[in-house]
Amino acid sequence: MAVDSVTFSPLGPPACEKDAKALQFIEEMTRNADAVQERVLSEILSRNSDTEYLQRFGLGGATDRDSFKSKVPVVKYEDLQPEIQRIANGDRSKILCSHPISEFLTSSGTSAGERKLMPTIHEELDRRTLLYSLLMPVMNLYVPGLDKGKGLYFLFVKAEAKTPGGLVARPVLTSYYKSEHFKTRPYDPYNVYTSPNEAILCADSFQSMYSQMLCGLIMRHEVLRVGAVFASGLLRAIRFLQLNWRELAHDISTGTLNPRITDPSIKKCMSDILKPDPDLADFLTSECSGENWEGIIIRIWPNTKYLDVIVTGAMAQYIPTLDYYSNGLPKACTMYASSECYFGLNLKPMSDPSEVSYTIIPNMAYFEFMPHDPSSPPPSRDNPPRLVELADVEVGKEYELVITTYAGLCRYRVGDILQVTGFHNAAPQFRFVRRKNVLLSIDSDKTDEAELQNAVQNASVLLKEFNTSVVEYTSFADTKTIPGHYVIYWELLVKDSANSPSHEVLDRCCLAMEESLNSVYRQGRVADNSIGPLEIRVVKNGTFEELMDYAISRGASINQYKAPRCVNFTPIVELLDSRVVSVHFSPAPPQWAPERRR
Repeated sequence: MAVDSVTFSPLGPPACEKDAKALQFIEEMTRNADAVQERVLSEILSRNSDTEYLQRFGLGGATDRDSFKSKVPVVKYEDLQPEIQRIANGDRSKILCSHPISEFLTSSGTSAGERKLMPTIHEELDRRTLLYSLLMPVMNLYVPGLDKGKGLYFLFVKAEAKTPGGLVARPVLTSYYKSEHFKTRPYDPYNVYTSPNEAILCADSFQSMYSQMLCGLIMRHEVLRVGAVFASGLLRAIRFLQLNWRELAHDISTGTLNPRITDPSIKKCMSDILKPDPDLADFLTSECSGENWEGIIIRIWPNTKYLDVIVTGAMAQYIPTLDYYSNGLPKACTMYASSECYFGLNLKPMSDPSEVSYTIIPNMAYFEFMPHDPSSPPPSRDNPPRLVELADVEVGKEYELVITTYAGLCRYRVGDILQVTGFHNAAPQFRFVRRKNVLLSIDSDKTDEAELQNAVQNASVLLKEFNTSVVEYTSFADTKTIPGHYVIYWELLVKDSANSPSHEVLDRCCLAMEESLNSVYRQGRVADNSIGPLEIRVVKNGTFEELMDYAISRGASINQYKAPRCVNFTPIVELLDSRVVSVHFSPAPPQWAPERRR
């Protein structure tokens, strides 16, 4: 029930007093975005004025924007690596931040190769917790009654590492889940999980997933939303159920826990949750034993109102598979964050994934925006970038995000390309476009993640009449052939084996992909003969699960894992090639004509 005693929020009627305060905070922050940004920068520069890094640029204690912009350079991770390495090796002097570095947050390890170490300070947990506290008050505006049930969220921690100097290095979500902010969070009827903390905090991924799935099945009628961090994580949970439903049904039937679950804290908490329920076990068996898994999420969790997963950017290609398993349930993308910083939230979380925009919350960090124009020469010392303030970005334009954080990152290029879609009050709203990095290049061609994804989507249209979809994909620039060519690995979901796509159809998919690529690529194929025909290699079902297991075994986080959209690491290429079941080439060159120049 909406609260009548509080002022109506412009966002909508709050569900409770606590929500009213959260929505009021969003309004205050976004109405005064520029003033908040000015204060944030002043605070960061004032507190870090005695750091080695800022003193290097002769700010002399100045905390204003003009001095900061004129003296402090825009940097990438490689520019800060020497300082970060010193901190990692044990140097406790004030290098980047005046506050002690509490730990390092590691990048996902699958976005740009090497795992990056992001320094952080303890108070950053307060900012992350603040952003999390805003999510449900916004969601409650769109989905009523979430206090009447629970959320089935598949959340995981990863075993952490230590730097030579003794600081912990771990993914940002592992840091948050292991913090007292999460473990001792106050009870909130709108945000109750089926998974006990003991299951989430178990570093053994099998035991964690098994016990979380078991709890979700036992409480299936209480589940009102199902989620994971990324769409790929939720699909991995469905795959886990496909592989392990017999053992789960046995545990539910007998009230005894699988002997593979050895973690004492999980065994203790599960003893209070797991009771014999033969009827539920029979139901699970009847639903999971058949070949048809379409709509399995709402069949098992019939009260599910939406899926809470990130399906923007590279995750968008999972949408058809999620729709298949959920009968098209809404997909809520609630927030935008990274290891470097938490940025903002989606004020319309139930919007279509193609229309998702994130509103930057201006007290998280100091934000600047580098206009992104692929036709312009890249920034350099002789051609320094012109950065735009948060409040001054223009609707429709694309920018690269640059942040300055309390933890000591100054004018740091995150690498995300964002497009301004509008404003909420004075705070801009952005659509996540892509990571800046180019994925594929054979000659002068440059294919990025968004373009490759678009090509896969266009080619997938040819598979619809065969009730087949691309579950997962990655790519490889094969330069061993002369000329080199693009290799695309596809894992397919064939829903009717009697009507699977023919070899000829998959050959045509190669051409459809090429037709979708840029004119530089098509010129290389048609006129220059510098690029060979595109190749699709179809791999066995489960191959990308193996790829993920391999990445996790090498240190990737199960929460942050994203299937790489391009691979060049030999063991990964060899793993993919060993699972190939059919090979297809473009049967003809794509269309290309010289551009007219005025």
